[in-house]
Amino acid sequence: MWLLVLEGLAIGCLLGMTGAGGGILAVPALMASQGWSVAQAAPVGLLAVTLSAFVGTIQGFFKKIVRYRAAIWIALISIPSARYGVQLSNIISPVWLSIAFSLVMLVVAYRVFFNKVNDMENPPCKVNKSTGRLIWNFKTASVLGFIGVVAGLLTGLLGVGGGFVIVPALRKATDLDMNSIVATSLMIIFLIGGVSISIHVLDGFQYPISISVTFVIACIVGMLLGRKATNLVPSSVIQKIFAITVIVVAISMLVKVLA
Repeated sequence: MWLLVLEGLAIGCLLGMTGAGGGILAVPALMASQGWSVAQAAPVGLLAVTLSAFVGTIQGFFKKIVRYRAAIWIALISIPSARYGVQLSNIISPVWLSIAFSLVMLVVAYRVFFNKVNDMENPPCKVNKSTGRLIWNFKTASVLGFIGVVAGLLTGLLGVGGGFVIVPALRKATDLDMNSIVATSLMIIFLIGGVSISIHVLDGFQYPISISVTFVIACIVGMLLGRKATNLVPSSVIQKIFAITVIVVAISMLVKVLA
């Protein structure tokens, strides 16, 4: 049980610091400590990440840095693809799901470690400098909608919150500052995760109560600590630690599956 608590603290801390990384590590962590398959671990990991993101969202609202219109739009667009992702997860072999999950993790880690996610000089979604809010038009709605489709599919299929896609995508497609991106990402993760959790429940998934509660509480505590740590640790260092951790976990999963 202590291993479960430590995993939750570490994952929540990463989620709080980066606005991403929680779901992509929660699933393999639960697989390793509980001996579960991806299909078993994904709903529990998603539950913990979603509730942790909710706490972070509330903090962001108090600080007035959440772009809630963008978060709601992305979440709404993601609902159909999240449902499709959950259906696919029940069809695809656990072995292939694990391989796909590992490959996605390696791609994300590579882009984060080598800083391939660079800000655009002229992003399609621009911020009104006087209000700090996004300027809404057809281009903004289309770009953010596409982000929602991709995030929803990965959330339903792999049980991740989508933050590891949302944060780089918002950084690439908008000129929001990083604090707003992280806070907005947490709200999107909460909204998309809530939909996916409902789908899992309707499909008959039974959450193991003691494991789920322990993991959720540990993740929330870790998330609160991570939000405080953002002022102490340089973002470049956080990105490198996250990338290395993801690479190690992905390779471990691939070796286990292929063996």
